[in-house]
Amino acid sequence: QVQLVEFGGRLVEAGGSLRLSCAASGLTFSNYVMGWFRQAPGKEREFVAEINWSGDSTRYAESVKGRFTISRDFANNTVCLQMNSLKPEDTAVYYCAAKRLGLYRYHLWGQGTQVTVSS
Repeated sequence: QVQLVEFGGRLVEAGGSLRLSCAASGLTFSNYVMGWFRQAPGKEREFVAEINWSGDSTRYAESVKGRFTISRDFANNTVCLQMNSLKPEDTAVYYCAAKRLGLYRYHLWGQGTQVTVSS
């Protein structure tokens, strides 16, 4: 059974940092592109960042470029999102996602973790 479990969401002040982690199980980790998405209240879910199967290529939404860093740890089957210089507009539920190599859409999702940035 494939599982993606996120950790690390909490309340943080604007300008602060936070590190989210996602533990993946039940899959061959290196066969999947891993990503982070977020959904703010009243808004649609949006792409935040992704990292390729080997970990040597990343892509970011313009709104987080230069502030967020995605990484993956093959020893522990985890993907992390380091978030710096947080802004109130970063407040959202953050979801870890996975898509098997060759697929266009993400098809595996975690349950989400709440990040709240106070002004």
